[in-house]
Amino acid sequence: MNTPAIHATGLRKEFRQADGTPVVAVDDVDLTIQPGEIVAFLGPNGAGKTTTVDMLLGLTRPDAGSVEVYGVAPDAAVRAGRVSAVMQTGGLLNDFTVEETVRAIAALHGRPDRVDVVLERAGLTELAGRRVEACSGGEQQRLKFALALVPDPDLVILDEPTTGMDVGARQEFWQAMRADAALGRTIVFATHYLAEADEFAGRTVLMNHGRIVHDAPTTDVRAAYGGRTVTFRPPAEAVGPEGIDPAWLARAQQALAPLGVADLEVSAASLEAAFLALTAEVPVDTILEGATR
Repeated sequence: MNTPAIHATGLRKEFRQADGTPVVAVDDVDLTIQPGEIVAFLGPNGAGKTTTVDMLLGLTRPDAGSVEVYGVAPDAAVRAGRVSAVMQTGGLLNDFTVEETVRAIAALHGRPDRVDVVLERAGLTELAGRRVEACSGGEQQRLKFALALVPDPDLVILDEPTTGMDVGARQEFWQAMRADAALGRTIVFATHYLAEADEFAGRTVLMNHGRIVHDAPTTDVRAAYGGRTVTFRPPAEAVGPEGIDPAWLARAQQALAPLGVADLEVSAASLEAAFLALTAEVPVDTILEGATR
């Protein structure tokens, strides 16, 4: 059996507010991700996504439970170059150019051969001479992505990776990620852009109140919540000056096919509908019970 890319059991993390009140950010999370999977983490603000990601990277130690990345502690996997991350916030040196930044990190990893490769993969070749401070927010996110690829990691963890990118840059970013996934790299990403998870992730993990409330193939998550939508085009004779003839609509409810209905389309419920259903303000135990039926 292959060693899991990520294996976490009973993860729990608690913080204290300024007044000393405890807040449970992650509550008894079990998670196993196999090599080559593409997994989206979804959840409202405060759901525990970022804290979970921090524990997977060894940036935060759990109060309880354990986590292994390719069979070793997360910080050991990071030091070995098997794991990289693109974080939502984090330091870039404004006085460096894009290429100088990549070369500096490549030197630390002993991988100067990766500079041109990662610049191209992140779509930064033409921006190599630009100073970091002159880069847009989206371009800086792409630079972080390039830095994450320098050690040629087996696992890339992304925390809101396309924040600050416009639509075009976001599409280019995911094209690059698809290319990397095709090479067998494991990708785990937290995002609030539901369309990204819907389009890119083979598996979706939904979190709410620090717990996983659903974990399944993305298509199954969509199908489990909400109904289906039927869209059709009525024949020309059924449409008058004021729209579709009500009498025709009544007949259509009884029998669609004999009426010559064209362009019939049946679409599954959206991931957004599932997200809203699973993160509604109801007791977490109730959500978990419903998700396992």
